[in-house]
Amino acid sequence: MVKNLKVLRKEKNISQQQLANILEISQQAINKYENHKVEPDISTLIAMADYFGVTLDYLVGRFESEDSEDNVVITDSEKELIFNFKKLTESEKTGVKALIETFNKLK
Repeated sequence: MVKNLKVLRKEKNISQQQLANILEISQQAINKYENHKVEPDISTLIAMADYFGVTLDYLVGRFESEDSEDNVVITDSEKELIFNFKKLTESEKTGVKALIETFNKLK
């Protein structure tokens, strides 16, 4: 059962049709998933979890708290930071990590 789909969709402020277009499925399928009338296949579940930046466990309601360490929701801004961080050399990554640690200590 996809327990948190509607919550995640509303947090992203997208319609069922928009999500259906992104996942390349019908709006009716999204409606059925949200109303627990039909269960998505595993590839659709994975696509949903990837899109929303959550674990499959969170998506299906196995863990209710999205704040737990294993179910962190990554925002688009955070994804961009990760993408750019991956482009850095190891030396540059070390510098960024040190900068973040210093910043956190000063807070």
